[in-house]
Amino acid sequence: MSASGSVRRFVALLRKETRQLLRDRSNLAVGLVLPVVLILLFGYGLSFDVTDAPVAIVLEDRSPQARDVLAGLQGSPYIAPVWTTDMPDAVRRMRLGEVRGVMRIPVDFSRQLARGQAKVQLLVNGVDTNTAATIEAYVSGAVGVWAERQADRAGEGNRGAGSVVVVSRMWFNEASSSTWYLVPGLIALVLTLIGAFLTSLLIAREWERGTLESLFVTPVRPLELVLAKLAPYLVIGIIDLILCLIAARFFFEVPIRGSLGAIALVSVLYLIVSLSLGLFISGTTRNQFQASQVALLASFMPAMMLSGFIFDLRNMPAAVQVVSQFLPATHFMPLVKTLFLAGDNWPMVAREGSILALYGLVLIAASRRSLRKRLV
Repeated sequence: MSASGSVRRFVALLRKETRQLLRDRSNLAVGLVLPVVLILLFGYGLSFDVTDAPVAIVLEDRSPQARDVLAGLQGSPYIAPVWTTDMPDAVRRMRLGEVRGVMRIPVDFSRQLARGQAKVQLLVNGVDTNTAATIEAYVSGAVGVWAERQADRAGEGNRGAGSVVVVSRMWFNEASSSTWYLVPGLIALVLTLIGAFLTSLLIAREWERGTLESLFVTPVRPLELVLAKLAPYLVIGIIDLILCLIAARFFFEVPIRGSLGAIALVSVLYLIVSLSLGLFISGTTRNQFQASQVALLASFMPAMMLSGFIFDLRNMPAAVQVVSQFLPATHFMPLVKTLFLAGDNWPMVAREGSILALYGLVLIAASRRSLRKRLV
């Protein structure tokens, strides 16, 4: 076997594989577009920094010292103070998710400061432990800097230059456990993967095997075909959901403070959305490989990176935040975390549940339309 013959065969194979790659536009698109999407998402859109985090301010002491403490926060790029009238209003805002924390200057702050040590109360929302810990660090740091500056100004022995202690408390996640934060989000990812990925193969598999053509001669309607294909996987998804809830409660000891009925309702709605999305993808593609790739790119990856599972959406650029609002997972992720850790929030359930229901109806209609084109 000569070396020149081996080179010719290699060149011929290389030419054949190159032409095959250029003809397969789906693989070419994945190979060229996916790296660009990933580098843009990770490099531009994602950040662990916390900026402009809304924190409710309850100023019960109107003294100059109390106002001066807050002056450091007002100029901070990390904290966006939200002035509230009293603690009940601030707590209500945190329960609704409008603010990420509450900072309270007590009514006797200046008197305590004159005696040598004053306390500032800080409550943070532990549903997102990373953001909560960052806010706590920012507020403690700002108050500490103010106290040091005051001590320098006052000088030794001057009254009113006492220290300030930030008494912080994490709500909804008292243990500050990342498991409590991650497990409810993992349920959303599991439902996304099971729903969209499995059903994305259904119609594509039928096209590859040629069995879909046999349905052309039957009186079956596209909507009947869609519902018949969704139903078995809906049952599998519900079983998976039950297993996830059991694991979350008994294996990972995550508290379930909301009602199980609300969690089940919104989870089933999201499962229907994921199943319908997968079926729509399957109805618009003709092979399983392409369908599975599109399903991963359109469902699982956005759910993991742009839904608030790992990265706080408020820290992302405005354009990325707008895009994320079109993703069903963005509406389900904070909802399931709130129901697990904070309890029932019915306005939030009604708002996000309605959006998920609308997504489900639109995607089922789109799936029906994608199959109708082929059956007619």
